[in-house]
Amino acid sequence: MQDQAQINRGWNWATIQQRLSPYLFLLPALIVLALTVFYPALQAFYLSFTLYGYDVTQPPQWIGLENFQRLLGDRLFWQTLGNTVLYLVGVVPILVIVPLLLAILVNQALPGVRWFRAAYYTPVVISMVVAGIAWRWLYAETGLINQLLRSLHLTSDGIPWLTSPNFALFSVMAVTVWKGLGYYMVIYLAGLQAIPADLYEAGAIDGSDGWLKHWDITVPLMKPYLFLVAIISAISATKVFEEIYIMTQGGPRNSSKTIVYYVYDLAFQDLERSYACTIGLVLFLIILSLSFLRLLLTRQTSIH
Repeated sequence: MQDQAQINRGWNWATIQQRLSPYLFLLPALIVLALTVFYPALQAFYLSFTLYGYDVTQPPQWIGLENFQRLLGDRLFWQTLGNTVLYLVGVVPILVIVPLLLAILVNQALPGVRWFRAAYYTPVVISMVVAGIAWRWLYAETGLINQLLRSLHLTSDGIPWLTSPNFALFSVMAVTVWKGLGYYMVIYLAGLQAIPADLYEAGAIDGSDGWLKHWDITVPLMKPYLFLVAIISAISATKVFEEIYIMTQGGPRNSSKTIVYYVYDLAFQDLERSYACTIGLVLFLIILSLSFLRLLLTRQTSIH
């Protein structure tokens, strides 16, 4: 009995070691995440209920829900929220549909198709700083785009792409779309190459040929990828910052300012860190909702 008890203790210890080993390997990464992500997030959550920022030498003062009451009456917050929603509505449908068409195109056995793939993917590897500066030059009053429009006699004075409240946000949207097309095209291309060619051959026998076969076969089978791209692009559009910072600085008259850029202005320009944390908490809830939606859609599509 004593020998059996020793064997059981040894087996239990070996089992514990086996189960703890993966977590020990994850421990360094978890420590880094705790120090750089989890702790700052909890601190920001606490600061959203305080008054802190004007004088960093003074400790935060608890003010309860006053920051949230201020948020409800903040017209600039609602304007930036509207700009963010407009960004979603304007960017996400394009990034869901157009990359799929590009993926279908470059998935064909055409001569030089690899060059087309590389050309479409090139904007993805370009730094956003470089892309933003280049597009700011293109959008300038004497830039290439306005020069081309003048040569075609479509305009005489040029279009104020980045200096007009009517055009600034849409001009930045175009850069986001241009930058993301190749990335989402690769995601779709992976899904297209997983579709058996036999399905298209069977569809051709049934009369589903040409572009009709993509509507009957490709789109239904690509639904998981469509949902994935929709949610990822929505989260990215919600967090857009670099394009706006480089090209418009949120102007003119806050017409291109989104929630993330508003948080940056409050925290680092106006030094209203507690109120910036409050708006950051709202942004976190929006992104969390989109993430849960992604998990829900992914689970439903995997079940079906």
